[in-house]
Amino acid sequence: MWMPLGRKRLSVCMLMMQGKGKDRGSNSKHVWFGVFREELVLFGRLDALVKIMATNYPNGSSRFSHVKQTSNDLDSDIGSVEFATYTVQIPATPDNQPAGVSLQRSTSQRVEDQYASSSMFTGGYNCVTRAQLKDKVIETDTSHPQMTWAKGSYCTVPGCDAQVVTDERGLDIVPCECGYKICMDCYRDAMRNGESICPGCKEPYKEMDMNDYGMTMRQQRLSTDGMSKTERRMSLMKSKSMKSKALVESQAIEMDQNQWLFETKGSYGYGNAMWPKADVNGGHDGMGGDPKMFKEKQWKPLTREVTISAAILSPYRLLVLARLVALGLFLQWRVRHPNEDAVWLWLMSVICEFWFAFSWILDQLPKLCPINRIAYVDVLKEKFETPNPSNPTGKSDLPGIDIFVSTADPEKEPPLVTANTILSILATDYPVEKLACYVSDDGGALLTFEAMAEAASFANLWVPFCRKHDIEPRNPESYFSMKRDPYKNKVLSDFVRDRRQVKREYDEFKVRINGLPDSIRRRSDAFNAREEIKAMKLRRENRDDEPVENLKLPKATWMTDGTQWPGTWVISAPEHTKGDHASIIQVMLKPPSDEPLKGTEDDSNSMNLSEVDIRLPMLVYVSREKRPGYDHNKKAGAMNALVRASAVMSNGAFILNLDCDHYIYYSQAMREGMCFMMDRGGERLCYVQFPQRFEGIDPSDRYANHNTVFFDVNMRALDGIQGPVYVGTGCLFRRVALYGFDPPSLKERDSCCSGFFAKRKKTSSVASAPEVDSQDGSVELDNDNEEMGLSLIPKTFGNSSLFVDSIRVAEFQGRPLADHPSMKNGRPIGALTLPRELLDASTVAEAISCISCWYEDKTEWGQRVGWIYGSVTEDVVTGYRMHNRGWKSIYCVTKKDAFRGSAPINLTDRLHQVLRWATGSVEIFFSRNNALLASSRMKFLQRIAYLNVGMYPFTSIFLIVYCFLPALSLFTGKFIVQELNVTFLVYLLGITITLILLAVLEIKWSGIELEEWWRNEQFWLIGGTSAHLAAVLQGLLKVIAGIEISFTLTSKSGGDDADDDFVDLYIFKWTSLMVPPITIIMINLIGMGVALCRTIYSDAPKWSALLGGSFFSFWVLAHLYPFAKGLMGRRGRTPTIVYVWSGLLAITISLLWVAISPPSGSDGIGGSFQFP
Repeated sequence: MWMPLGRKRLSVCMLMMQGKGKDRGSNSKHVWFGVFREELVLFGRLDALVKIMATNYPNGSSRFSHVKQTSNDLDSDIGSVEFATYTVQIPATPDNQPAGVSLQRSTSQRVEDQYASSSMFTGGYNCVTRAQLKDKVIETDTSHPQMTWAKGSYCTVPGCDAQVVTDERGLDIVPCECGYKICMDCYRDAMRNGESICPGCKEPYKEMDMNDYGMTMRQQRLSTDGMSKTERRMSLMKSKSMKSKALVESQAIEMDQNQWLFETKGSYGYGNAMWPKADVNGGHDGMGGDPKMFKEKQWKPLTREVTISAAILSPYRLLVLARLVALGLFLQWRVRHPNEDAVWLWLMSVICEFWFAFSWILDQLPKLCPINRIAYVDVLKEKFETPNPSNPTGKSDLPGIDIFVSTADPEKEPPLVTANTILSILATDYPVEKLACYVSDDGGALLTFEAMAEAASFANLWVPFCRKHDIEPRNPESYFSMKRDPYKNKVLSDFVRDRRQVKREYDEFKVRINGLPDSIRRRSDAFNAREEIKAMKLRRENRDDEPVENLKLPKATWMTDGTQWPGTWVISAPEHTKGDHASIIQVMLKPPSDEPLKGTEDDSNSMNLSEVDIRLPMLVYVSREKRPGYDHNKKAGAMNALVRASAVMSNGAFILNLDCDHYIYYSQAMREGMCFMMDRGGERLCYVQFPQRFEGIDPSDRYANHNTVFFDVNMRALDGIQGPVYVGTGCLFRRVALYGFDPPSLKERDSCCSGFFAKRKKTSSVASAPEVDSQDGSVELDNDNEEMGLSLIPKTFGNSSLFVDSIRVAEFQGRPLADHPSMKNGRPIGALTLPRELLDASTVAEAISCISCWYEDKTEWGQRVGWIYGSVTEDVVTGYRMHNRGWKSIYCVTKKDAFRGSAPINLTDRLHQVLRWATGSVEIFFSRNNALLASSRMKFLQRIAYLNVGMYPFTSIFLIVYCFLPALSLFTGKFIVQELNVTFLVYLLGITITLILLAVLEIKWSGIELEEWWRNEQFWLIGGTSAHLAAVLQGLLKVIAGIEISFTLTSKSGGDDADDDFVDLYIFKWTSLMVPPITIIMINLIGMGVALCRTIYSDAPKWSALLGGSFFSFWVLAHLYPFAKGLMGRRGRTPTIVYVWSGLLAITISLLWVAISPPSGSDGIGGSFQFP
């Protein structure tokens, strides 16, 4: 059975036989462990969690045993747990580990890591979890040691052609001192056959690092029997904590408390000491001071809050009050002075004006408290990456970050764009061992998979090049397309040669990416033809008389190694479509080593990397399972699947999510975001939102694609209240905040997670109530309440025990440093300098079960945990839920643009994008996420801001009526007032002037330009008369009739045009959203012409009515000018359909109006009016 024949695949089969209970949450009692050869098969079902270390809970005992906690404890003690015993060797990691013990990685661990990283795991509902060893996934060969398909030496066992396990450098790992090369399959055979004899020297094997551990490791192994991986991780961090605790306390005693000024002296940001009173940037804002004095403090804050100058903010607030008073007086006057000649016209205008005033108040009130913030990256490096007594080696003590990149359709989201985003992530300036990148391919396309594999291969050259020469930006497409001098500030003599080499390699990389569709098609055709030949040959051997023409085989999509792709096929087949395919996880780049790995010339094809760290962050391809009959919840469901998979595999304390077309423009952006999370008070931050910046927008920004008013005005203002809203991308999350926890309260508990398993307030209760000791803040939980709380855990998070175990670790790692007496909920220095746990097959198999389509059944995922379902704008709802629980958020505007992406620049795609946003807002208004139902934890102005988010689309109803009023006034010769008297004109002038002055001051404190403000005003009317109105209609249909809303994915251009960089701007595609604006334009133009002729040839001309109506018509047409220009196409060629719709609608409405209300003194249509 164990003969080493051919390329072998190690297989582990676990059959979990249930003890008692048939429900999904019952525990496995008996586990049979066996080893097979053909493929890894892990039988995981809803009632049996797939784990190598099978856990047995006798009598329903708890994995989490809550005991009394004091402020001196970092976490509660772990209860007793019984484990089945296997031959898997796990290094011991007890508390109070001696400092002299090094954390070496054993050969068996390396074997497990190599196998887990080199295999493609698939699985799902009613099917087994399989791991297929992949020797090759792309045509390109690579030598980087982290590449899962990197080539190594071949096994020297006779008859075996498998490859030997390699280390971080890519060198062969040999388990015996004789140097005999043996692959992991043969090595496991030798270890499990009972003899453990080396085939080379015939001596017994021994673990390579056991001599280093010695007797201490043997003794410590006894104290860690029965610990899971996450429990061992927490144990090690607690050990680090105990060592550094005394040092921190001694430093706190020696600290001169008189050095610090507190909030009674002024204002400061999260974790900020006060700055002395002085001027900054020439203005007195109360936050000035000498930066040298700031840096000389013994304890240094990581961020600083900079208030807006009072010379700008005070007049701004006074103008808001003045305009509010003016609006009140104007509306009062309008109500008291109706137009008796046209009451219907007056009534419609007054109703619209009341709504506009209410809408303006909702929009303006949250803007009263704008602020700016500054992050100090150098202080972050000094605190977390500088040698100190608690961290003598200077290893990074920063928490881990898991980066999520989502894509769904390679046809609409070009793989080259996604690949560039991945490359910018892999090259970002953050500790390599702390990063993990997960690519969610919701379409399950082989094209995306191979494009990511090509990106991982090219990263072997691109990432070291960026680190060596400090390249910005680190997106190769953007870098090589820059129009500025690329040699500026470059001092290394070999930069020109290196840049030329990388540019040539990138051009070849682009050609390979662009050629992947054709390569996949030709490869699949060849393999399908081979399968057809085999089938025909088999039929002839069986003497089947059925005609050959009736032979029909599915047209499969094939991978490079000659196996069928488990995801979506190019030609759809059962279980291989976009809505029906298995879960897929492939580790593209396995976790890097803990120590820096310097390069050589061989590592980069002649590039000198002797002083450059060539390690790459972990990169994982994930495609969640999809099956018919399940609601997969679009992007929100994909994000939640990544949350669970990443928690099991890497468990970064923070999560950064990016769209596939949003890349990292500023390599230190994550460090600036981490400054806020790690500063004093940072434990109460749920996320740090970065502004969205876009490339490829036309210089005039015709359709306000930059959204600068929103990102630089509204978001800055919200930052002064409770925090900005979540906008879907470029957001750094605290992981435990996504799990539905409340923010930690220093008066109640040390850990926000510990309270989750106890009783909490009704808004987030999942268990019974603990009793909180008011003296020391400890939490006590009796056995009955504990069992009740644990029984509800699967109903909240699902059945994955590995995922539940990871919650405590993530919460602990996300705490700020306890380096100051005011940090009551911090973690000790050096607690996160431990090496990352290596992957094993059971861990990846557990991640497969976590992304299966059935995992979220009867859980709170999407309801209270993770991204929230039920709206096409899941981002706003998710952020709202966090703010509603009392969390705060931060708006981080970096020195350079943190992220850049693409946006649809043609009119049709822009309108569909706005339609999607507005539709989501309508759904929010009619749901329980309406801000009117918010809890008391949300601040009043924050509630107003969220209420405006849900109500702004309804303004379109009144706006479209108001846009027709000028034309109606011109047709009838009436106006909204009886006559244009001085009072009306004064009110109108006052409201207009205050609006202009407010815009000027907003431009002053936000930094935007006047043109950007005007473009925003124009598109507000364009969107309000088209997409917003359609969104209201669709939202009402969904609420009343239950009709679901469908929208098309916003197309993103990935190609270049040699003739025009903005060729997409002139693309015109007809949509029904254009009908209302076109009608408004035509009616107002016709109305102005009719009114002018009537006034000129009238016996008693009413010039005031003509002037008033024409003024408002011109106001409408000026706002709709970009829309009209977009209809003209590239060179003024208006599509015929535009003329047809415009003419029909304008003629119909005009004739209908004249027929209903003919001119006075006339008996028929047309009246007595005659042209001369």
